[in-house]
Amino acid sequence: MKRDQTIASLGTLVQLRSLDVDRLQADLASQEATRTRYQNNLARLDALATGSGATGALPPALALNCGAYKQNVMAMADLHRTDLALHEANMAVSQRKLADAYTRRELLGKVLEQQQVLHAREHDRVVRKREDDIATQSWMASRAT
Repeated sequence: MKRDQTIASLGTLVQLRSLDVDRLQADLASQEATRTRYQNNLARLDALATGSGATGALPPALALNCGAYKQNVMAMADLHRTDLALHEANMAVSQRKLADAYTRRELLGKVLEQQQVLHAREHDRVVRKREDDIATQSWMASRAT
């Protein structure tokens, strides 16, 4: 009976660890989507900076305006690159957490399997003993008659 409770408890723990792994995977997927948005925004900002054309061929007032525009776009792109680097560092931490949670779940799963195997062996031993006892009693009864 105690082994049944242990198996049930381990099964619950494995389920909880699986939920934790699923939650971390969903979080990592969300972070990956955010990283993709950062990368797409950086590509657009780079396209804006290069697509505004050369400033040397423009009249001085327009060249000054275009230069300020490019400088602001490049500054915004630098901020995005910094944010992306921080976000990727957070993703690395999340990936480690996910790997750790997966390892914990797998270890508990193996312990659960071991307990189930031990329980099955114990149950088989009890059944074989009972069958042997019945066979012995039947043999003894057939000899007595």
